[in-house]
Amino acid sequence: MTELVECHAGYTYAERPTAFYWGGKRLLVVEIIERQRTPEGRYFRVSTEDDLAFELIYDEDCDIWQVHQA
Repeated sequence: MTELVECHAGYTYAERPTAFYWGGKRLLVVEIIERQRTPEGRYFRVSTEDDLAFELIYDEDCDIWQVHQA
């Protein structure tokens, strides 16, 4: 399932996620805990204003986001 993620796009798309939808609710990203560049795309571990942790994974080839609660 493709998840909706809003992100800041500076010099490249998916530079930094700013918000995403989970369970029908829009959650703001307050901190990027970890970020990695993978062969498939980009990985972010983030925390929300509710102090929940999520993994946001962007597959560049398929142009698909995945969201998982950590």
